[in-house]
Amino acid sequence: MKAIRRFTVRPVLPDTLRPLADLAHNLRWSWHEPTRALFASLAPEGRAGADPVRVLGALEAPRLAALAADSGFLTRLAAAAEDLDTYLHAPRWYQGRSGENPAALAYFSPEFGVAAALPQYSGGLGILAGDHLKSASDLGVPLIGVGLLYRHGYFRQSLARDGWQQEQYPVLDPGELPVTLLREADGAPARITLALPGGRSLHAHIWIAQVGRVPLLMLDSDVEENAPGERSVTDRLYGGGSEHRLLQEMLLGIGGVRAVRTYTRLTGTPDPEVFHTNEGHAGLLGIERIRELQAEGLDFDSALETVRAGTVFTTHTPVPAGIDRFDRSLVARHLGEDGALPGIDTGRVLALGDETPLGGEPGVFNMAAMGLRLAQRANGVSTLHGAVSRAMFAGLWPGFDADEVPITSITNGVHAPTWVAPEVGRLGQDPADKELWELRRTLRERLVTDVRERLRASWRQRGAAAAELGWTDSVLDPDVLTIGFARRVPSYKRLTLMLRDKDRLRALLLHPERPVQLVVAGKAHPADDGGKRLVQELVRFADDPRVRHRIVFLPDYGMEMARDLYPGCDVWLNNPLRPLEACGTSGMKAALNGCLNLSVLDGWWDEWFEPDFGWAIPTADGAAAADEERRDDLEAAALYELIERRVAPRFYDRGPDGVPAGWTAMVRRTLADLGPKVLADRMVREYVERLYVPAGAARRALTPDRARELAAWKARVRKAWPKVSVDHVEIGDDLAETDAELGATPVVRVGVSLGGLSPDDVEVQAVTGRVGTDDTLVDTRTATLKPAGGPDLEGRQPYAGTLELDRTGPFGCTVRVLPAHPLLAHPAELGLVALPEETTGEGAGVLLR
Repeated sequence: MKAIRRFTVRPVLPDTLRPLADLAHNLRWSWHEPTRALFASLAPEGRAGADPVRVLGALEAPRLAALAADSGFLTRLAAAAEDLDTYLHAPRWYQGRSGENPAALAYFSPEFGVAAALPQYSGGLGILAGDHLKSASDLGVPLIGVGLLYRHGYFRQSLARDGWQQEQYPVLDPGELPVTLLREADGAPARITLALPGGRSLHAHIWIAQVGRVPLLMLDSDVEENAPGERSVTDRLYGGGSEHRLLQEMLLGIGGVRAVRTYTRLTGTPDPEVFHTNEGHAGLLGIERIRELQAEGLDFDSALETVRAGTVFTTHTPVPAGIDRFDRSLVARHLGEDGALPGIDTGRVLALGDETPLGGEPGVFNMAAMGLRLAQRANGVSTLHGAVSRAMFAGLWPGFDADEVPITSITNGVHAPTWVAPEVGRLGQDPADKELWELRRTLRERLVTDVRERLRASWRQRGAAAAELGWTDSVLDPDVLTIGFARRVPSYKRLTLMLRDKDRLRALLLHPERPVQLVVAGKAHPADDGGKRLVQELVRFADDPRVRHRIVFLPDYGMEMARDLYPGCDVWLNNPLRPLEACGTSGMKAALNGCLNLSVLDGWWDEWFEPDFGWAIPTADGAAAADEERRDDLEAAALYELIERRVAPRFYDRGPDGVPAGWTAMVRRTLADLGPKVLADRMVREYVERLYVPAGAARRALTPDRARELAAWKARVRKAWPKVSVDHVEIGDDLAETDAELGATPVVRVGVSLGGLSPDDVEVQAVTGRVGTDDTLVDTRTATLKPAGGPDLEGRQPYAGTLELDRTGPFGCTVRVLPAHPLLAHPAELGLVALPEETTGEGAGVLLR
């Protein structure tokens, strides 16, 4: 029989045990070891990864009575409760900052990986978002997280007997999760509503997951008032067709803003001054805020400027295929007069998502293009990814070189208390080689035990009988060099590059003196049969009796598995197609545990690689890179070569005491020098200092009147710009035609037609730099030219200034005109620039070779 209704029966805690409920429902336990240990002591067999909410739900009355009378336990409980109270209320880094800081900030993301007990993530984007919230909490940053509560999460992965990935979607009951329902003052569930075409409505409740000091608001459409189609909007992460995804993103963006307003109204929390959009999925939050401001009397353009000033947009994808795109007619129908945003000019909204400047299709609405147009500040997630993003989105700022596109970069980081093994955290400043090596073996041995248990469970799911699985007792060896590889399985991450030459891989695994063992995990998207085939190929290789004691594939990779995997590996492998890894934080988590990286120079590794931290896998370039088969052959061969000739010998080169001093030296350098760079605390501080505080100041500066003034100024400049031109350029009367001396300071004189604008509306710059064979300026510097008198008889405004010729070699100069206004965050913000006509030698500038 099946139940027709489901209930969650909660225990009634004695007064002395009431703090357990507060500790269980604040996800700080997921990274606070003493609280984890407290709940582990209550769990069957003292399981360290136990979910406190489930642990409490399983406690029977006699056990509760015994705990209430246990003075030792009550002392530990009181200490944990007091520690949490101090953590939640004592001033932290943000409260000690000088100056005017935003009173509140909102952080929107489609997924959040906070803890295995709240499975609302698929991969790196969600884990990064979870780490962002945790570090914001640790630093006291007044963040409000906003996401969706998916009733089936992403999916649980298992394997068929033939190695094919299978998906299961268990139902998540909020009553069994570490979340609480936001309620109105009268106790009724708080609810937000979106209007949909055809007179339909989409209602959602708001669940709160408390992540330390940070509330995470999660919208849930599984409410009785919804029709079946609307009720399933938040069924699963990244599921469904185009309309389903659009409804999810409408609920996240538009509904998320309404959820924030409801939360601040009910709790007295300040309204956010800054909104951070983590990828384009939540981009419609900007349109909802425009709607709010229009209701307060601002016109669309003025509201747009106000919204832009207080918005930060982070892009995580290095390829156009990774961006959510929708049919324009579908967006228009759902946001128009019969949809969620009546009163908003749908044509203006569609223009914000226009991707044609990026070489895209005219009938498509691009969520990343909208996100960038709605945010005055934007960033990629590593230095290399910032450069890739500037090139990818350069079409939105025509006339500017890619390196001047206003997209900066803040390299991701990871939350150390979540990912560092407690034993590593307790290491002293300069541990002895022997101590470090013994710890590495302890962590490797723990991983081996965990892998064997998971492998047996996986084979039982695949239909194997217990009598068939005796071999799993000897899988892996705690004294063998262990390489880990675990991540999502899109094709660009190249799960199976290691299988390129199977004979050579077998030789590495079975080497008589320097064997290697591999632990591999990863999920392919349910709709990605290509990714599933890669998983199956890996699994079939790992099933081979000749090597199955040296290579394993673990299904259902998630946060709890990762907590043992990172510390237990000696080397972390990453071999994506460069530059398609935006950041790649798994290697950061490994590094914090003293695991060395073996990676293609992509993402964060391109930025911080040093030979003391690991090894860089060479990548093919030129013609070899264009031929996919040859590229993969070359890079796989380089990988085998590195493992065979450099990695394994370093690991097995032992001294008289049995310790590989060269290896432990690399571990020590990784922990001491690389570790501080990869921290999420560093990342969040950068967001605060470089993006949040400037965005908050810009938002406060835009009063309604100033917003109207700025919008009117932009409209006037755009209208006049076609008539702005550089008409005359003179550089250095005393210069020879093609050469100059180092240290010369030639005078630049320029005549500019302003097209009816005033000199206060523009900035005229001389741009100098080295020149290549095609006369393109590189490594440029700019000098601002000043008005040099009134207009001439033809109305041209004269400007003048001096250049500093401080570099030898091929050198060039040109001039340009840019819009200028004190409220612009970047000179390229409007995407407008006037350059000399290239048809005249004089107007094109001067080249000095």
